[in-house]
Amino acid sequence: METYANALLYAIPFFVILMLIEVGYGHFVKQQKHSLMDTISSLSSGMTNIIKDSLGLVLIIVSYPYLLEHLAIYKIESSMLVYVIAFIAIDFGSYWNHRLSHKVNIFWNQHVIHHSSEEFNLACALRQSISNLIGYFPILLFPAAILGVPHEVISLLAPIHLFAQFWYHTQHIGKLGIIEYILVTPSQHRVHHAINPEYIDKNLAAIFCVWDRIFGTFQKELDNVPPVYGVLKPARTWNPILINFQHIWRLCVDAWRTKNWLDKFRIWFMPTGWRPIDVANKYPRPIIEDPFNFDKYKSNPSKGLAYWSIFQLIFSLAMLLFMFYNYKSIGLPNLLLYGLIVFVGIYAYTSLMDKDKHALIAEGLKFIIGFGVIFQTADWFGLGTYISAGPIIMAFYFILSFLGTIYFLYFVNPSKKQLIKAD
Repeated sequence: METYANALLYAIPFFVILMLIEVGYGHFVKQQKHSLMDTISSLSSGMTNIIKDSLGLVLIIVSYPYLLEHLAIYKIESSMLVYVIAFIAIDFGSYWNHRLSHKVNIFWNQHVIHHSSEEFNLACALRQSISNLIGYFPILLFPAAILGVPHEVISLLAPIHLFAQFWYHTQHIGKLGIIEYILVTPSQHRVHHAINPEYIDKNLAAIFCVWDRIFGTFQKELDNVPPVYGVLKPARTWNPILINFQHIWRLCVDAWRTKNWLDKFRIWFMPTGWRPIDVANKYPRPIIEDPFNFDKYKSNPSKGLAYWSIFQLIFSLAMLLFMFYNYKSIGLPNLLLYGLIVFVGIYAYTSLMDKDKHALIAEGLKFIIGFGVIFQTADWFGLGTYISAGPIIMAFYFILSFLGTIYFLYFVNPSKKQLIKAD
């Protein structure tokens, strides 16, 4: 986990710089593909994901070293070949993991956050799950285990494989000629994120598009069918934590309501979107049927709330980078406490973006825990060793954050959430 945290220390600023370049380019060519609240929500989602992953908050069903020990029939010696085989094996496993996420009800919950943005840009690439608490991906690496690919190689390449999927979440790059037959491109991934009937559940590959072509899930971007982005059951919130668990909550409600005992069990493993007949009839749940004529979620924040949300995002990101920089010295269980404070803070300010009064509850919890740490340790996880006034700065931040939440909830006229037609 420490290695992953160190990688993030460099990857996060790199991703943010590329995103800012995309925002600047969109402004320059007058084709802006970002909206402020959506982008803040996307970046906030990315932070919740890396908190979970960097702290190892997942239950691994079967580890890759275990598979390697029991399945290997050959051992590849360390060479360039082993890295090539390992990368292909990771990509093959990623394709099937992705396909499961789109095709099975219970697995869709761990992926819906990535598709929840009704925009498509580099920020939306950072919408990653925190609900994938059961780790089964190593099972899909059985080809690598059979060939005896060392687990150190898999551990090294897995984050590289993940980070390499960032660049193609953009609308500013067109089709790329012959590359379209080899690699996943922005054009192909725009199709994947679209809710048009022609595009649903297509282009599931991560790096090599050959898997889609082999297994029948490839669809090129059609010139006469512009992609429309989002999910068929829109999230209607900027809070990424809520989005992560919306689908599984719906499954729980449907499983509870149905009178058919078989349906109570099979709803989890049926195709994505399947509902028991009795529940679907009694409690219809609307979905988007016409992607070119639906109401997109777009709040209309005051200028003050917009700047406040940017401030909270930047401060939370700075706190996270400090955690990664001091990962080893902070140590468990303090890392869990630190991660909790940032996590609750993200819940608070993204709820405030929705004008949801639960924001104050979350902010109050952050205030209590944060001040508790400062009073107990007379420091802030070692910040005082870098800046003598560090604990005072953090105390001031917690006070300001709590008062600011009260101000925007109760003293600024709540902006009505406005809905706009999709272009």
